[in-house]
Amino acid sequence: MEKSDAVASLGQHSLLLPAWVKTALLANDRLKLCLTVLQAAADHAMAPAKTPPDLRSEMAAAGLDAAWLRDMPAQASRDGEDVLLPQLPQLATQLAQDLSLMARPLLQTETDKSTRERVAFWAAKLDGLHDEDLLSPVLLRALSHGHRAKHGEPADDSLHLLVMDLHKQLNHLAASLASELIDGAHVWQLQDDDRPRVAAFMRGLRRTSALKFEHPGLDTAATRDGERLLIQNDIGTNDAHVLVLQVQGLTISLTYSDLHSSRFEFFQAQLAAYGAQWSSPEARVSAGLNRGEAYQLGTARFEATDEAQLQGMLEGIASRIVFLIDWNRARKRLLNFVGKREAIAVLAEAAKAEIGHMAWLKAGAERMLFEAMQAVGADAFRIGDRLDEVLGEAGAQAFLLEVLRLSSTAMLAQQPAALVADETRLLLARQLQRRAPEFDLLAEHAAYCQTLAEGISQALAHGWEQDKEASAKLAQRAKAWERQADHLVMQARERARRQPRWAQFARLLETADDAADALEECAFLLGLIAEHHHQGWNKELRGLLAQLAQAVLHATQEQVRAVAVARGLNGASEAAEHDDFVASTWQVLRAERQCDELLRAAKRCMAAEVSNAAALMLVNDLANQLEFASDRLLNAAYALRELVFSKTEVGA
Repeated sequence: MEKSDAVASLGQHSLLLPAWVKTALLANDRLKLCLTVLQAAADHAMAPAKTPPDLRSEMAAAGLDAAWLRDMPAQASRDGEDVLLPQLPQLATQLAQDLSLMARPLLQTETDKSTRERVAFWAAKLDGLHDEDLLSPVLLRALSHGHRAKHGEPADDSLHLLVMDLHKQLNHLAASLASELIDGAHVWQLQDDDRPRVAAFMRGLRRTSALKFEHPGLDTAATRDGERLLIQNDIGTNDAHVLVLQVQGLTISLTYSDLHSSRFEFFQAQLAAYGAQWSSPEARVSAGLNRGEAYQLGTARFEATDEAQLQGMLEGIASRIVFLIDWNRARKRLLNFVGKREAIAVLAEAAKAEIGHMAWLKAGAERMLFEAMQAVGADAFRIGDRLDEVLGEAGAQAFLLEVLRLSSTAMLAQQPAALVADETRLLLARQLQRRAPEFDLLAEHAAYCQTLAEGISQALAHGWEQDKEASAKLAQRAKAWERQADHLVMQARERARRQPRWAQFARLLETADDAADALEECAFLLGLIAEHHHQGWNKELRGLLAQLAQAVLHATQEQVRAVAVARGLNGASEAAEHDDFVASTWQVLRAERQCDELLRAAKRCMAAEVSNAAALMLVNDLANQLEFASDRLLNAAYALRELVFSKTEVGA
């Protein structure tokens, strides 16, 4: 299907006359070839001993090297005075199609009534041959003779004569169009005011057109149609992917069709910066377009206040077109690494930065990224992993955008694809080092532990063991925090099943999660104590428990600091950074030892002051859980030390 047919479906016929004339002249060649093959078939049927002529070179030149046409002379046979021709229905179809294409530009102009009637007659005649396989001498003559009636002789028209007459008219029409070029755009019948507008459009097109590389597309045609300037761009190769602009006064009306609704929406978003006001897109089906399947069609309107703004709009619109070429192919490739929303976001950012996606496709696309993921090692990626699962959504988008950027830079500089692949591997390695998603989980879990410890410390400092409402609210919040911490542990376990390097982090989180569980239990116990079980609590006991909670809080704060420092440590880190990390882990150790001493002091006070059995049991459990939390935090700190020392190749 010709791209011009899609433009015709939008109603812009005058814009297409040069393209239609070119198509018509090609159809003329095919028509004459088919009539030659028809005559050769008839000759062979009447004289089978004679070798049919070899017309393969003529067929190739006409772009009609079809098996059925090549075989037609050899398969023709005589049936009385007629010729049995099995391919006659196919031949009739081919002749009818090419006659329609040849006559189309003439029928759109002021051609004479006789030509219109002759074309209609032969179109109907050929349509009637779809079920015939016998070629009579009368029909053969009607199709192929080239004898014109002399003066006084009756007219004896033929398809061959009509084709010759149409050819002459086409030559006259082609001469009248007298096309010229404006910065690469094929234009005709323009007014002086149209030329700077076409030039503005072409300026925007040239600004980004290099990003399509060798891909066909972006051919532009422009003409004047009454009061309107018409501009058409063919975008790419798909027949239903068409863009036509009408410029009248300071208003631009853009009609756009696309077989992919997601790409249609992408283009709508791209043109928002230029003030596009879109009509509601509609699904349309046109015979012969997109294999008869529905495609999206919509119109955008742009209102300029002056000529400078109008030309700026035309330039901006044109600069966006290249990003539509192979857009859907790029989107599908990106889905190997991120979700649908993120893939479109990457393409949108690449278009905004005028990077494009074609260079990435040209450099290897998903194959290049899979090789980069494999190169960084199985510890980082396992089969089936997506980038966003390892780098996070934001990290994966940033990485992919940077890959598109370096691909575009390298390919525009005509550097080899192998260089792009090497740079991609280095970029991914740096991104993994910066991202450290495992430390994100450690840091988030440590923050939950700190929040839990802050809640307990605040409660004991303000006497919430006697405030039933406040302690109940704390217990409710603590349960939610503890569940969030549990969820982080489950994430680490799931990743450890797929990636061996996560196993050590999962074990560390499991240890730290024991501290979170203990602190949540403390909040629960405070709620029970507030329900009339705080008998025997005095200033000394409350003070010791408050100190115990404060020591645990200090341990969680140092754990948060240790994780933050550990994230950036490697073999090249400064000595001061290692010292900061070691100091934080030692502070956790000191806090745990302090908790041991405070627990014993609290037990002595309990034994001396608390006589109620229920109150004694609950306050003892509270103190034990606080000390247990400090103990598990110390174990987590030791595990973190081992992890960091192995990572930085420093002996513990």
